[in-house]
Amino acid sequence: MALKIWMDGKYCDESEARVSVFDHGLLYGDGVFEGIRAYNWKPFRLRQHVTRLYNSAKAIMLAIPMAPEAMARQVEDAVRVNGNPDAYIRLVVTRGVGDLGLDPRKCPKPTIFIIAAKIQLYPPEFYEKGLDVVTAATPVNHRENLNPRIKSLNYLSHILAKIEGIQAGVDEVIMLDHEGYVAECTGDNIFAVDLPDRRSQGRKVLRTPPANAGLLKGITRDAVIELALDANFDVREEPLTRYDLFTAEEVFLTGTAAEIISVVKVDGRPTGGGKPGPVTADLLRRFRALATSGG
Repeated sequence: MALKIWMDGKYCDESEARVSVFDHGLLYGDGVFEGIRAYNWKPFRLRQHVTRLYNSAKAIMLAIPMAPEAMARQVEDAVRVNGNPDAYIRLVVTRGVGDLGLDPRKCPKPTIFIIAAKIQLYPPEFYEKGLDVVTAATPVNHRENLNPRIKSLNYLSHILAKIEGIQAGVDEVIMLDHEGYVAECTGDNIFAVDLPDRRSQGRKVLRTPPANAGLLKGITRDAVIELALDANFDVREEPLTRYDLFTAEEVFLTGTAAEIISVVKVDGRPTGGGKPGPVTADLLRRFRALATSGG
């Protein structure tokens, strides 16, 4: 069955879904989006996704002509209409149709569309064997240029980093910020698991870059932090270097499409035992239980 795309107030077949060549989302990456995952018909943490969408739009002075509550209902409806209880949803708002100039005032009406399809970022066997990653030479955007907290349509830096990974023959890459600290991967946040230290009072330590480190503050990232706190981890949002990843007990990534997946090699160096670790497996189990119960 062909996908039904909701676009500017009505559904159409995927073969008929069209964006104008004068749309500023296409011409300039001028827009925002969310990737959302449904479990058993329920979009996971939909309210948080919609809030982030509207905050991203506000940051670029893009007025969305729908109330957040109406947008959330429309996302739920797109899942229902497409008959996929475990859909991956792409919600996009562009500046809309304008002219060939940059002036956003020439775009009187935003373009909005919702795709409720499927995605498989990594094959199932990758969750059993883990990922091999390298550090990309391409850094994340400087937060005073295009703040990474804005989930914009301009992902060119991440695509360039992804190309570096493809050329290196690996599955994902680590991106650094302008100071050389670990920020994120091309589509995921990153965590390191360490043994207890004097500060942790016997608890294992879970570390992840802070939100001001040039990263997108992921919805799955936040859920994993909550789950780790519930599991009595010492969770720290603090700057990480590549050294911290090289010496960690475990490294894993989090994201809407990826959920939670192990990293077993960083820049050619085995992480931990060179295979997925027990903490990652436990947090993935906890996350899936949370997601399938409604989040």
